[in-house]
Order: sequence, then structure tokens, then C-alpha cells
Amino acid sequence: MTRLAATPPMGWNSWDVFGTSVTEAETRANAAFIAEHMAELGWEYVVVDIQWYDPAARAGGYNLGTKLVLDEYGLPQPAPNRFPSAAGGAGFKPLADYVHSLGLKFGVHILRGVPRQAVAANTPIKGSEYTAAQIPDRERLSSWIDDNWGIDHSHPGGQAYYDSLVRQFADWGVDYIKADDMIAPYWEDEVEAFWHAVDRADRDIVLSLSPGMSLSTEHAQHLQQHSHLWRISADLWDRWRDIDAQFDLLRAWAPHAGPGHWPDADMLPLGHMGIRAEVGEPRQSLLTPDEQRTMLTLWCIARSPLMVGADLPTSSAETIELLTNPEVLAAQRHPAGAREVWRQGRHVAWASEDGAFAAVFNRTTEAAELQLPWSTLGVAQPERVRDCWNRSDIVPGDHLRAKLQPHSAALFRLS
Repeated sequence: MTRLAATPPMGWNSWDVFGTSVTEAETRANAAFIAEHMAELGWEYVVVDIQWYDPAARAGGYNLGTKLVLDEYGLPQPAPNRFPSAAGGAGFKPLADYVHSLGLKFGVHILRGVPRQAVAANTPIKGSEYTAAQIPDRERLSSWIDDNWGIDHSHPGGQAYYDSLVRQFADWGVDYIKADDMIAPYWEDEVEAFWHAVDRADRDIVLSLSPGMSLSTEHAQHLQQHSHLWRISADLWDRWRDIDAQFDLLRAWAPHAGPGHWPDADMLPLGHMGIRAEVGEPRQSLLTPDEQRTMLTLWCIARSPLMVGADLPTSSAETIELLTNPEVLAAQRHPAGAREVWRQGRHVAWASEDGAFAAVFNRTTEAAELQLPWSTLGVAQPERVRDCWNRSDIVPGDHLRAKLQPHSAALFRLS
């Protein structure tokens, strides 16, 4: 497969703000905003999250036993009442074409398995001699949604169904697939079957796997071979405890990051969110400004994918400024890996393996002044230190010094 995701993907996902119920108009508005204000800095993917095939999708969670929009082959189709351009069997192609016209890339979420509705109707599997009723594994269920049965991959119809699904996405112009309920628990045969379908599609498609709660690094090699990025935690929301938990996870997963395979610390719960989300009411992110900087600093130094979950057109100027600081984003695009190099209690430092970037973090509830010898960061005393958040130069002394407020961070470029 072509080396895709050479750098960690950056973009927008509808989940944190619109939950299952995002509309075409909302997707187009966020795509247009990215194109005008963010694309030149690397923000490029526009991803429609779960249940885009449910006409009755709502705020606050999932509809159970809902009637999905499927075609004659049991393949999910965008609900035309939410995505009017999909009417008449057009699917997501008109929306993808619009996103592409802005110079951006289009993505969709899909759930592991085969729709129960397709199994009940025994729909034919497109391009094969099999039918949907031949492939379900009714024991391998999702714990949180009942749209699909699992797939029995001892039957060749299972691979044929995934092949037909991804072929449809490729025909629509999809550039990114978020395949969910794949890795918690870890369904190795499902991961491999979906990867093979993506590999055979006549289109370059980035594959993201979710969710990641309790995901073990024992699966790292398999994930590197069968996906471009994978979640390392459960859903992350605008709560400090969610951000704080990522320090240990990213420390463990950092050695497995590199071009074409990225551990994913989840979406950025920033800006105007929760308009029709699963968690919480409409709000500006509940993270403090310092916590927001800390999150972005950690994601960037650890080179996690960046997917923002806000309604961008109605988010504050401060949020957009946070997301478009080129000096901070440069750490996420940097070719060299990074790792945690120092930890004392709840004070932490990360550094790039080539010494280009260093970040320090105060995870406590009290202000702190940190002093780290340059050798701790793996570098000699630099000639120049650049404060990336404040975009200012610092005269380097014999230590890296930083005054940090509670839950705050600083990011430096060293040269």
C-alpha cells in the first residue's frame, strides 16, 4: 500500500459537537471554515461520524433498533433528510466533491460488522455470490449500539462484504475511514479483513481504528501493519482527568509512532461543542485556557493525530488562534520522534529525539517553576530557545527554565 499518513492526520470530526445527528449543511460549513482559516497549516480532513445512515438520529446517544438507510446490497447510505445531496442514490459523492473542491479531504465513520437489517432481508453482497444472511456472527456484538452483527470471517462472504463497502466509499471519493468497535476488544480478524478491503480499493484511503480503552501495546506491530492510526483511549471529553490520563498512555505508545502509523490520543474537545453531542449540553470547552494549551502541547510533541471536535464557525477567535499557531503545530509535523525524558511527581518533560523540541508540563494544582539541565533533554546548551506558544525568543542559560501555572505547559524549539 502507498505510504499514506506520512505525518499525523489533522482535521475535523463531527462527533464532539453534533453526535450522531450531523447534517450536510453543518459539514459544509465546517469544511468551508477550515479551507478559509486553517488549511494552509495542515488541517485537511473533514470526517462525518457515526450513524449518518439513520434518518432519526438525535442528540444524547444512539437510537436502538432504528431503521437504517441501506441500498439493495445492504450497504449504508446517507440519510437524505440530513444529507439532501445524497438523494437518488448519489451517496456521499456530492458532499465529497464539495470538500475536494475546497482542497480538502473527506472522511466517514463506519461500524464493525454487517447491518442486522441487511441480514434480516438477506440482501446480496455486491460483486459476490454470497448474501448477508450467510456472514453474521451474532456473538460478537457491540456493547453500545445495535445496528450491526459481527462478521464470521471463516466465511468468504465476510471479506466480500467489507470489499463492497470500501469499494462504495472509494467510488464516493472517501479519503479517510474511521472504523469503529474494532479494537476494544481487539478483533484481529476484523482488523485484517477491513485493512485488506482498504488495500484493494482503487483509491488512497487512510484507515483509523477505534476505540482504544484498555488497548495493549502488545498489539502495536499488528496495528502498524493493518492501519494508519489507532485510538489509545476511550472517548475523551473536555475534562482535565481525561487529558491527564493521556500522559501515561502516550508515554507507552510513543515508541510505536512513525510515518504511516500513529497512536491517536483522540479528538480535541475545544471550542463550541456539545450542540447535539452524546455528552453534555451546548457549551464552550470546559477546559481552562492553560489545560487547552497543555493538551495541544502534549498531542503535538507526541505527534498524535489532531482532529478538532468543535463547530468551528461559531467557536471563539481564541480557539482558532490556539489551533493555528504554526510554531506549535510544527512539533506535530516534525520528522523525528519524541519521548518522555523526565518525570518528577506530576511534573513531566518530553523532548524530540533529535533535540529540536522540548516540552514541560505541570500536572499539579499549584504553580511551579521547573529547571532542567539541558542534558536531561538530551541536548547540549542551545544557542537559541524559542517559546512556541508566546512566539518569542529566550536567552538560553545553563538550564531550561519555565514558570508554569496549574495544569499548564510550555513548548520550546531549540537550535
